[in-house]
Amino acid sequence: MGVEFLYPEYEVIRSTDRCIACRVCERQCANEVHSYSAERGAMISDESKCVNCQRCVSLCPTRALKIVRSDCVLKANANWSNDTIREIYKQANSGGVLLSSMGNPKSMPVYWDRILINASQVTNPPIDPLREPMETRVFLGKKPDRMTRSPDGRLVCDLPPQLELSMPVMFSAMSYGSISYNAHASLARAATELGTYYNTGEGGLHEDFYKYGAHTVVQVASGRFGVHEDYLEAGAAIEIKMGQGAKPGIGGHLPGTKIVGDVSRTRMIPEGSDAISPAPHHDIYSIEDLRQLVYSLKEATEYKKPIIVKVAAVHNIAAIASGIARSGADIIAIDGFRGGTGAAPTRIRDNVGIPIELALASVDRRLRDEGIRNNVSLVVGGSVRSSADVVKAVALGADACYVATAAVLALGCHLCRTCQTGKCNWGIATQRPDLVKRLNPDIGSERLVNLMTAWRREIMELMGGMGINSIEALRGNRLMLRGVGLNEKELEILGISHAGE
Repeated sequence: MGVEFLYPEYEVIRSTDRCIACRVCERQCANEVHSYSAERGAMISDESKCVNCQRCVSLCPTRALKIVRSDCVLKANANWSNDTIREIYKQANSGGVLLSSMGNPKSMPVYWDRILINASQVTNPPIDPLREPMETRVFLGKKPDRMTRSPDGRLVCDLPPQLELSMPVMFSAMSYGSISYNAHASLARAATELGTYYNTGEGGLHEDFYKYGAHTVVQVASGRFGVHEDYLEAGAAIEIKMGQGAKPGIGGHLPGTKIVGDVSRTRMIPEGSDAISPAPHHDIYSIEDLRQLVYSLKEATEYKKPIIVKVAAVHNIAAIASGIARSGADIIAIDGFRGGTGAAPTRIRDNVGIPIELALASVDRRLRDEGIRNNVSLVVGGSVRSSADVVKAVALGADACYVATAAVLALGCHLCRTCQTGKCNWGIATQRPDLVKRLNPDIGSERLVNLMTAWRREIMELMGGMGINSIEALRGNRLMLRGVGLNEKELEILGISHAGE
């Protein structure tokens, strides 16, 4: 051991009075933390393997277990934190790049929490959403700059292809392979029932899910995994993935241990081979190249589907979005630096990119200033955690939001941040059949529908309190927002006033 030894991050506290050695914890733990010692006649724990997924705690019939963070830490140092030192020890021992899953956990500003929503009082009375109509539908796609009429005076409603959402929320990209068959089934069923969309991610579309195509966004990433004519035809929209918030500027990587069975067939690569998406698309090195792919996909699908371009939120995102809006794309999806992921280099996840709130505000202003805001719809993601975040995003200029982490939390995720190992005890980020079956897609889809139904009701309540009765009237309405604890530059970028002004 010596210098390589790191005390376990978590400790398993087992009540000997309550534990009946039923061995449920042993059967349920994919990390093999728990075992039965015949010599002692009792359960024992290997805490070095514990990831604090809480599976054993949740299913212990006598509540004999709890997991606590260890208090055996290195000497306190304001500059060299315990986590920083542990990471250096790991790299010194292995020579490898640190990998992490889920979103950035660092203590960075969360601008959603520093933005408040205005409410109507006397001069502009609120609206009662229980008794008055509230419109939460959203149409994503290119819009005309002005209304036109036919010679007989009727409105001309010949719009380019649109996605119709019952509420301004979609399920973001999570590929089949990074998440399980049952997780994808839950998302597909819920999106269909809710009247919104889910995104395949870059892993293709399992043949069982083609029946949900009317509520599916199919993705084309740099690796082109699972991309073929039937796949493109199956979806309601096509998304070109240029980047994602958790790892801007780099590609994707699904370990070969997850490329098994149907995952291999769906992605059209051999079993056991790593699925590596290059950082760039090797046919895209300019906006002109992007335009060529956009129109190639439109030609391939006879101009019947909107094309989305997904990019990470980075420092020059406004200029990038301006170019994308001129490329022929119908929708721009922007993913902030707190976006979740199945696996990303830790240093990239925690240090690259910018918050989605600032990126959204700057993009919306740039497109409006250039007179091309109607060329595209804006969809944003990257730690959209509640209905209030959705309302604030729309008021900053978004047409809709992508959610992913909130969705997997609804499925049972406990944010143990070990997705990359494939040992998800909740049946979400795994391909092991014994673990996949732990997620019942009937229950999973029901929980997702419940979550989004609750959010839709809250969105209507929030809009009613603002005296607004439609998402369209809320979009870009920054007058309804105020900042607290923000400096002048932050307020300027967000385009909002400070509370009290």
